[in-house]
Amino acid sequence: MRLQSLALAATLLLVAANAAAQSPASDYPATGQISSVQVTAPPRGERVLDAEPDAVSGQYRLSNGWKLEVNPGYSGIWTRIDRQRPMRLAAISKDTYASHDGKVWMRFDVARDEMVMRYVPQSRLAEIIEVRATLAQR
Repeated sequence: MRLQSLALAATLLLVAANAAAQSPASDYPATGQISSVQVTAPPRGERVLDAEPDAVSGQYRLSNGWKLEVNPGYSGIWTRIDRQRPMRLAAISKDTYASHDGKVWMRFDVARDEMVMRYVPQSRLAEIIEVRATLAQR
């Protein structure tokens, strides 16, 4: 009986040694080099120095009956439509401003005191609404 248990133990040792010999040593390359990834941020947008947020500030009466209030801000403008919360628009050219997500875009014609606003009402739909306005008061 004792001989059978020794034979069984020896057989298990041989099977385990054989299985270990067949498994790969490691998943890492033998040269010792490690892959690396370098992540860099996109370049910052340039500040539009020609933008004139003071020239476009004021209250506008939109063609759909809403009231738009425009106030100057750093490198852009702050807008509020009726009682909605304020939204920051960055200057992308001398007379054009856009939201950071690109859903709202405004172009001002200071000489004629007019403004055109384009916005995406819902992100699910491929729809852009354009509203025109004239300056109501500064």
